[in-house]
Amino acid sequence: MTDLSKPFTRRDFLASTSCFGAAYAVARLIPLPGLSESVAGDARVAQTPIVDKGFASVRKIGEGAYATISDPSKGYTTLCNGGFLAGKDAALLIEGYASPTGCAFQMDALRMVSQVPVRAALDTHYHFDHSMGNSFYGAHNVAVWAHAKVPTLMAQNYGGMQTMERAAFLEPLEKKLREAKTEAERQHAQSDVNAATGMYETVRANLVSLPSRPLDPAKLPEKIDLGGLTAIVESYPGHTAGDLIVRVPEQKIVYTGDLLFSGWYPVAFDATISGWRATLKKFAAFDKDTIFVPGHGQICGQEGIATESAVFDDIAEQAQKMYKAGVPAEEAAHRYAVPDKFKGFPIFAWGFTIGPTIAKLYAEWKGSTP
Repeated sequence: MTDLSKPFTRRDFLASTSCFGAAYAVARLIPLPGLSESVAGDARVAQTPIVDKGFASVRKIGEGAYATISDPSKGYTTLCNGGFLAGKDAALLIEGYASPTGCAFQMDALRMVSQVPVRAALDTHYHFDHSMGNSFYGAHNVAVWAHAKVPTLMAQNYGGMQTMERAAFLEPLEKKLREAKTEAERQHAQSDVNAATGMYETVRANLVSLPSRPLDPAKLPEKIDLGGLTAIVESYPGHTAGDLIVRVPEQKIVYTGDLLFSGWYPVAFDATISGWRATLKKFAAFDKDTIFVPGHGQICGQEGIATESAVFDDIAEQAQKMYKAGVPAEEAAHRYAVPDKFKGFPIFAWGFTIGPTIAKLYAEWKGSTP
């Protein structure tokens, strides 16, 4: 399990990040290969990336389909995963990343393999590590698509942050750190301060550029003909109030956004846990040979879906025992024990991942006692 308990100062941040910063600067992540073992031998997937800048690499995963996989241990330009689809007539870029430089990196990778015009770029959801680079697209006349709720969510969560003083933004979390009664509470609170510091610095360093074409989920799925390559944009519940995925059904490829964290504890502060677990069951019903490009972690097959489901199951199993024993949700969150099989999974911050998952499970159970 990644240790996020060491205090993270502004000097540390500026010394260890690019000018765009990143929340992942708080995590001392172990570098991972871009592919899980299950897809490493898949003939559709190129073993060598077309470009590798350290902070991210791009590799072919199908005909006209490419995956951008970030490695935050080596840099913070992109932070999330994404990719692009290039047909004979047009291309679709997937994700706005954490900085305009991240989007420029992806555009440059596209131009290494195709010169077709770009139909659009798509943000799978509003979170800063998937959207702070949108201004690059706007500056290059590329339309940005996203779920209809994304513009409002970006404005509400990030608009005010650009004028808010750092101390005021962090004070609620730093208050919890000061008032921590146990070492576990202190470590968890420190991880939350660290993560929030990185998010604040990243948002402050960039323009909040809203999507230009909100997609009404009631009108989805939407087919996009790129010329010999058809993508389908779909909406599924779970990670946020407005999540989209991009599927290439004929090639059994799915870009999931953060509805899939491959080999990570999922970030759940915005989540609907029951909806997310239901979505994972739907993903599990996709073809057994499906290639998934997750929002974070390695490109994977169906085992990635099974593992994330198992993480949720483990949290729910431990939490349910404490719920039935009358343990308050906040205490239950601090008492959750990461099992050995998930010890190597990065945890972005306790109060962004495990804490809210347990709190939301408690809320669901109070409405329908298990």
